[in-house]
Amino acid sequence: PHFVSEKLECRHPTASMPGVFQLAPQEISEEAQRACDLGLQAVLLFGIPATKDDQGSSAYDENGVVQRAVRAIKAKCPELVVITDVCLCEYMSHGHCGVTKMDGGHFHVLNDESVELLAQTALSHAAAGADLVAPSDMMDGRIGAIREMLDSNGFDQTGIMSYAAKFASVFYGPFREAAESPPQFGDRSSYQMDSANAAEALREVALDIDEGADIVLIKPALPYLDILWRVRERFAKPTGVYHVSGEYAMVKAAVEKGCIEERPAVLEIMTSLKRAGADLIITYWARELAEWTKE
Repeated sequence: PHFVSEKLECRHPTASMPGVFQLAPQEISEEAQRACDLGLQAVLLFGIPATKDDQGSSAYDENGVVQRAVRAIKAKCPELVVITDVCLCEYMSHGHCGVTKMDGGHFHVLNDESVELLAQTALSHAAAGADLVAPSDMMDGRIGAIREMLDSNGFDQTGIMSYAAKFASVFYGPFREAAESPPQFGDRSSYQMDSANAAEALREVALDIDEGADIVLIKPALPYLDILWRVRERFAKPTGVYHVSGEYAMVKAAVEKGCIEERPAVLEIMTSLKRAGADLIITYWARELAEWTKE
């Protein structure tokens, strides 16, 4: 994963995730080259715009931060697979993953209006050269809408990696610092999944596959190995897992305290994810893993 910020001239460390940085736009192509040199197959891009509004308009701007980053990476490393996060939380002034409406002091996320903006965002990423778009919002029907939008505009070969089972988790906190996307009110439990509900996870995955997802993703990783296993066994579809920021930060904190050794801990965790059925793993240790496995 890479966080690209329009507000920066040079990289900025993320306090809660040692070793993870927000990057300035001019730095992303060099980071992509480094990934290529290490033999990594893909990068996943998250954008931090200079300005936000209540329609997330920077998300689908053809000259937005992610769109420019995609073009820069493809110019430098055309063989590197570029995956783009498709969500609105980084671009919304309120930090939620969709369009919101206040009603009697309570807020609601408007699903259909949000899906329209997500489809526009995915199209703009594909037009910039993204190989895969990765909707992470958990709105209903967004995979079908994105597939239709891409196909009708000549991007039928652009793949969709769906966050098909994304749980409302406490382990996203450090990510929200890095992506500058904490909700300004309420939480995301009305559209992300209940951590206790495995049956719903399987239904959500089935729906996304029916709507055209090429890869399905489970998030977070370690607390949901049972979901990863069930999904891979039941659907036999390319299945990914995101070892998320809070999971990363916990290991880093334990290493700093001298409780565990980093390298064997990370290798054990990643092996468990593969053992549970992950065809691909999104992790903040990707570069280190590439180096360790070569050794």
